[in-house]
Parts: sequence; C-alpha cells; structure tokens
Amino acid sequence: MSESYSRKKGCKDVFNEFLVSNAIYTESIEIPRLAPTFDIPYSVISFRKAMAKSGRRDYGSWVHFYLHDWEFESIWRHAKRYLNRLKKYQGVILPDFSVFRDMPYVMQQWNIYRSRAIGNWLQHNGVRIIPNIRYADSRTYPVSCLGIEEGCVIAFGSLGNIKNKKNREFFLAGFDYAVKKLRPSAVIIYGSAPDRYFGKYKDAGLKIISFESEFAISHKEVM
Repeated sequence: MSESYSRKKGCKDVFNEFLVSNAIYTESIEIPRLAPTFDIPYSVISFRKAMAKSGRRDYGSWVHFYLHDWEFESIWRHAKRYLNRLKKYQGVILPDFSVFRDMPYVMQQWNIYRSRAIGNWLQHNGVRIIPNIRYADSRTYPVSCLGIEEGCVIAFGSLGNIKNKKNREFFLAGFDYAVKKLRPSAVIIYGSAPDRYFGKYKDAGLKIISFESEFAISHKEVM
C-alpha cells in the first residue's frame, strides 16, 4: 500500500487536500459532510462584486456564486486568498459549480464534491455557510443531497431552469427530491420562483426565500 497523500513531502497539493484534511465523508462516494446550518440571509451579493477592488461593500449580505463558472473558479484554485475577505460578510452560499446533463457523470459528481469541500473548509475556518443544491438529471438527485443534514437551510439557483420546458422538468423534479429527502427548515432560491411551481411547497409550510438575479434587477432599472 502506498503512503497517504498528506504524508508525501514536497508533493504539490493537486487536489486541494487542505480543504478536506479534517473532513468526515459520506460512505458511498466520500462527499464531505457539512455541519448543520440554519442561518437565513436577508440580502445577497455575488462573489464577483464582493471580491471587486472597487465598488460598494455590503458586508451585511451573504456571498453567492450564481455566476458563470469562470467567474469563480479561482475560489477552488486559490481558496486561501479569499478567506479573510469572505469572513467580512455574513456568510457564504456555497459555489454553484456547473452540473450539466451532457457532462460525464464523474464530472457531475466532481463539481458537487468541490462545492462541499469548500464548504467544509469554510466552516472549519469560522465562516457560516448554506449548502447549494445542484444537479443535472435523476442520477445526480441523490448525489446532490449527500453530506447535508436533514432539517437545514439549503439553497438553489433557478437561473436558466424555469423558462425552458425541458430544463424546468429536471429542475423541479430535483427540487422535489431534495425537499423530500432533506426536509429543509427553509429554502433559498436565487432567481425566479413562481408560485405556480413553488406555491404548493409554501402551502405545505416550507419557508421559501427568493432573491432576484442581478440581471433581473438591472433589467428593471433600465425599463
């Protein structure tokens, strides 16, 4: 048996072992388990704006990653660089790495893992977090819930998943799966959350807090 990765001297940390050095994993595919989270944000700010060198600093907000992947890939590559700045905000909604239906299944699992790994590291460094639920089709519905305690606050991004019929079907099916599996105390939705799709959950007593996207807000300002 070869020695463990963490004991090899002079070996570059190619998979960000430091993010999970103290992690407890799920049994199946070893997704890091996150401590229970119950905080509810009252305002959010994108990682892009939160980390910008200039502009308004709304430290009362939670940082979110509902952006193109290239706009926040650096949080994976250079996580330590952002820790002190992230600590200034109220908390972090974990990264929304893309999980597309046409991606190889192992890549879908990898991106879910990456979000949980960052969450594990942030929690152990005193940052409040909310796990983001991201999935593609029915194969990833169970994986998207791994490592998250029942009864917690969880978050979803609905951008690009409501208008298109096919995307909406998969998104709503995955949402329903996660709600039944995790029985969250509250759900955060970034993007559109029409009552015709989410009203039944509210009627059943689930607290749903939605935040308009930056695009939707800017579009309103222009009109």
